[in-house]
This record gives sequence, structure tokens and C-alpha cells, in this order.
Amino acid sequence: MARFEGVYAVTCTPFDADGEVDEAALRRHIRWLLDAGGVRGIIPTGSTGEFAFLSEDERRRVLEVTLDEAGGRTPVVSGAAACSTRETIRHAQYAEEAGADGVMVVSPYYGHLSQEELYRHFRSVADSVAIPVILYNNPGASGSDVLAETVARLVDTQSIAAVKESTGQMQRVNEIMRRCGERVEVLCGCDTLPLEMFMMGVRGWVAAPANTIPGECVALYTLAVERQDYAAARALYDVLLPLFELFEGSGQYVQLNKAALQMLGRPIGDPRPPLLPVGEEQRALLRMILDGIHAYEGAR
Repeated sequence: MARFEGVYAVTCTPFDADGEVDEAALRRHIRWLLDAGGVRGIIPTGSTGEFAFLSEDERRRVLEVTLDEAGGRTPVVSGAAACSTRETIRHAQYAEEAGADGVMVVSPYYGHLSQEELYRHFRSVADSVAIPVILYNNPGASGSDVLAETVARLVDTQSIAAVKESTGQMQRVNEIMRRCGERVEVLCGCDTLPLEMFMMGVRGWVAAPANTIPGECVALYTLAVERQDYAAARALYDVLLPLFELFEGSGQYVQLNKAALQMLGRPIGDPRPPLLPVGEEQRALLRMILDGIHAYEGAR
């Protein structure tokens, strides 16, 4: 089973002035993430990619373009979330047919599912494909929390390779590791806790901020995981944390990523309604934080 180590960027979906998927901008963004940012993998059509606001044809096309542009240089894991098990399986199977290296599946949203319902959903998806499945636990967004004992039941399923843990609870990370051992990888899915998770032994980060500051995210990972230079990692973390907290605290990671990329001279369009661009107050705060990161990098 593949190991998901390093920084995986959950990519934004670029839109043109008419609100349609901008394939040229998507290709530019992927090249930048890989060539300049040095990320270990790409995850299109996740929540940061506005999957909920894309048609099925658009989701497939974004994946196809991403796979073509990545060209086998890096793993591509397709976001395959949907409300129904049947639809999720359809997205997962298409990703496998298209050549994706794995799929990431969040709990069906809005349903407030029981642990048995969650188990059967993820088990059905995992049994439907041969490529690795990342179980994405984000109760704040989905309304359902996949508990550690349910994860432990699921990791006996061949295709469940990792869990993206986004509860923000460090004790949950420890409980999954204790129950599952080497049978599953825990990936950081909470962008305000990557250093803490790295110090616990987590070796993968599915990072929304990697759209905007991929090099800095990779640098934090390198310092903490590969070099175990925790003093240097903490110094960098202190500089990056205001951006991470803005993303997590506001919940506007799509809007903020797109605003930040515009500020950095890498525009990929506005978010798709009902999402709206960030307001002036948040833009000013975002600009101040990005200037602080730039100043720190310039002084290193």
C-alpha cells in the first residue's frame, strides 16, 4: 500500500471571468506547485477545489487535466466525496479508471450518520476500487465524526490506506495511532496543528495553505520530519501560524487562497457562488500576514 508522506496540496479550481473552469490557469498552478513549491502530491476536487459547486463533468475534467499536467511526476489523489454511497463509488471508480493514484473521501455531509452507517459507507467505497483510499474525517464540515474505533474497523479493509484527521483533537490522533499502529497512516488535516502532529510521528500533511505558500509548507515539513530540527521548525511555524489560523478560524480557505494568489501575482479567478470573494478587512489582514512571511523569508 502506498505511503502518503510529505506535503500534499489540495488544489483550488481556477475559474475564468465567466465563471467557467480555466484549464490553462489550472495547468499553470499545478506546474508552480510542483516546480517552485516542491509539494509531494496533488489533490484536486477536494473541498478547497470547490467540488460541491462543480458538475460531474467538470470534476472529471479537472482530474483529467491535473493528471495530464502532473504527467506521472507526482501522485495525484482525487477528491471523490458525495452525499450518497452510490455517487461516491462512481467518482472513486472513475478516478481509478482515469489513472489517479488514490482517492480522498470525506463523510457524506448533512446526514449526521451513525458509526455503523459511516463504516458501511467507507467500506463500500473501499471495496469498489483497488487504489488507496484516504478516509477524510472532518466533522465540522460533514456533520459526522468517524471515531477511532470505526477507523480501526475500517483499516482491515484492503484499500483504506490513511486517515486525514481534521477534528483538531490531538488525543484523537494518539488514539488512532494506538488502536491501528502501522495499519493506517494518520495525515494532518488541521492546518493549525501540523508541527504538533509531526512531533507525534505524523509524516503526511494534506494542506490547504500549500496553494499559496507551498515552499514554506514544504520547508516546515522538512525541518520537523526529515531533519527533526524542532527549534528551526518552531521559528518558521510561528511566522506561518497567523495564516493557518486565519484559514481555519474563518473557514474561508477557498476565498482566502484565491485572494492570496491574486496578491502574489498568480491569479486563478474568484470562487464560484454561493462563495464570495473576501472583504476588504480580511484582505488587509491577509496582506499583512503575507508581507510578514515574505519579510521572514527574505531575512533567512
